[in-house]
Amino acid sequence: MPLEKHEYLSNVWKDGLFAGKVVFCTGGNGSICSAQVRALVHLGADACIVGRNVEKTERVAKDIATARPGSRVLGIGAVDVRSVESLQQAIDTCVRELGGIDFLIAGAAGNFLAPLAQLSPNAFKSVIDIDVLGSYNVTKLALPHLVASAKKHNSKSSLPKHATAGPSGRIVYISATIHYTGLPLQTHVAVAKAGVDALSNNVAIEYGPLGVTSNVIAPGPIGGTEGMDRLAKQPEPGSYPGKGIPLDRWGQIKEIADATVYLFSDAANFVTAQTLVVDGGAWRTYGGGPGQGFDYPDFILSGAEVTGVGGSKKKRPSSKL
Repeated sequence: MPLEKHEYLSNVWKDGLFAGKVVFCTGGNGSICSAQVRALVHLGADACIVGRNVEKTERVAKDIATARPGSRVLGIGAVDVRSVESLQQAIDTCVRELGGIDFLIAGAAGNFLAPLAQLSPNAFKSVIDIDVLGSYNVTKLALPHLVASAKKHNSKSSLPKHATAGPSGRIVYISATIHYTGLPLQTHVAVAKAGVDALSNNVAIEYGPLGVTSNVIAPGPIGGTEGMDRLAKQPEPGSYPGKGIPLDRWGQIKEIADATVYLFSDAANFVTAQTLVVDGGAWRTYGGGPGQGFDYPDFILSGAEVTGVGGSKKKRPSSKL
């Protein structure tokens, strides 16, 4: 259902900031990525979101379009980021109907809780394929359009005032903080997100001379998302979500959306190959993240299976953030 502005965007951003721009987003029907896109659409952009579930992707696209009258938001389902063919068709549709691609959000991801002893090679491969290969695939296909947009709108010899219609040719990858220290039950994700970070950094190095910036947003525990329902147990009586995080709470989806607006705006013209951690300091204290409620090392040593979290019976990775 449509969200109130305060739920997905702060009031500090200027209306029309991204007028005439187009964002392409994988994993766009998920709770975090849809908020990112919704914020950009509110500020003037048009958008194309893709996902595997046809009905959900189309429904979320229509919902995002309510953020701004007259906006154009495409929702293309049956797109698997592991399939170059389906991604290529979606990108071609986006360019044909919306005129190009100025911004890319690579947000499709897979996650579930599992100790390494119960993590099958196929399950491990699925997460690597969705996160790393999927991010690479969409980057590879979108880069010609991002380079063209950067060439048209950016000027490396000038200050922002000399650019036309604001900056373009920008990429944001959605990662995590799990691989900074390692985390029980998340071996597959730690490896995958390390790969996503490396991909972003190399894209920044090789395509920076062509005007493209590439950065990572690493969310911490974000409340009200599908992910945290699957990755953490409900707090014990007397406790609360976010206990142990330095800022003493879970994050909000609008805080990830605000970070995205910053990285795509003139304020980040000289920011690339960076990771913006938006987690309230959680990774410093292991506060409230994936695996909350499964005591370490007792749970690992017990050999028990993960139960008590949403989707734990299926043991299949989700491709939504």
